[in-house]
Amino acid sequence: MKLSNKLQQLPPQFFASLVQKVGAAVAEGRDVINLGQGNPDQPTPPHIVKALQESAENPLSHKYSPFRGISEFKEAAAAFYKREYNVDIDPSTEVAILFGTKIGLVELPMAVLNPGDLMLLPDPGYPDYLSGVVLADVQYETLPLVAKNHFLPDYNAISDESKERAKLMYLNYPNNPTGATADLEFFNKTVAFAKENDIAVSHDFAYGAIGFEGEKPISFLQAEGAKDIGIEMYTLSKTYNMAGWRVGFAVGNKEMIEALNVIQDHLFVSLFPAIQHAAVTALSNHQVNVTALVELYESRRNVFINACQKIGWEVVAPKGSFFAWLPVPNEYTSQEFADKLLEEADVAVAPGNGFGEFGEGYIRVGLLVDENRLVKAVERIEKLGIF
Repeated sequence: MKLSNKLQQLPPQFFASLVQKVGAAVAEGRDVINLGQGNPDQPTPPHIVKALQESAENPLSHKYSPFRGISEFKEAAAAFYKREYNVDIDPSTEVAILFGTKIGLVELPMAVLNPGDLMLLPDPGYPDYLSGVVLADVQYETLPLVAKNHFLPDYNAISDESKERAKLMYLNYPNNPTGATADLEFFNKTVAFAKENDIAVSHDFAYGAIGFEGEKPISFLQAEGAKDIGIEMYTLSKTYNMAGWRVGFAVGNKEMIEALNVIQDHLFVSLFPAIQHAAVTALSNHQVNVTALVELYESRRNVFINACQKIGWEVVAPKGSFFAWLPVPNEYTSQEFADKLLEEADVAVAPGNGFGEFGEGYIRVGLLVDENRLVKAVERIEKLGIF
């Protein structure tokens, strides 16, 4: 049996091909330093694991969860937003529980758009945004993110026709892959632009906990009127090292939240209750582990960026996320340079072109190995004599 036309239209899974290349190198017995992934390397904090264990032993957790999740989780998400961002969230109408935010990002276009509608997507951006475009049978245009504009979209550069047609826009700060952050002024401009042009906004806040030099990342919902036109998706994957647990939530505009809940009513019967109880513990208890995690990433960032600069690589330190966005030497494309690093230095990175047209000329590095390995990776690159 052949794949459906819809599945055949889906873009190739960028990260799957990257993993395959790295796996082949490792299978040859090579010591590959893998900086190409976005998979947190630290364990989930013990008190969260314990909460899962205790709930899993309770026979009540073995039953179906309510379709839209347990009320304690939604209340914890609302309390988290009040505590961390001073944003008021109604847990009964303004929270949707997600099997990780990737699910929400892919299903949202199917929930709020009609075939042929137009989306605006950041470029470079998370590749799986495009999966939602195909599955919803909608169209998209890109918002170029370039260094001269601090990797923020320029709304003035969008054509009048696109402003008229667009129904939904995705943003992501701290940004994957560039590591850029956004301030409240930008989000206020975003709200004004969205209201003026009747465009809904979904802010992907996956790296919301990870900001450097004492600058805590801003929530989109902190902008006045943001809930009138948009939602924010928050995953526990990065903040609490729970990537494999597949748990997150969306908060904000009640109509968009209801749309997510309705589509999920037909696709799922919510998350395993024990995972939801663990999520409550993560959001509600002390945040000491989060503070320590951000300090770890900042230390790795500083060590890595300093090492790059010492070999003559002109790089800029990211302001947030656990990624560094590094310029490629002029004589290489992103893919050529990434391939060279893997083949000749046993260092795996993600080529920037995998994140969109405006990712060409860069590579993305994940700060997800220890500092010694980060320094060793730069030493290997130095031996290539490129810089």
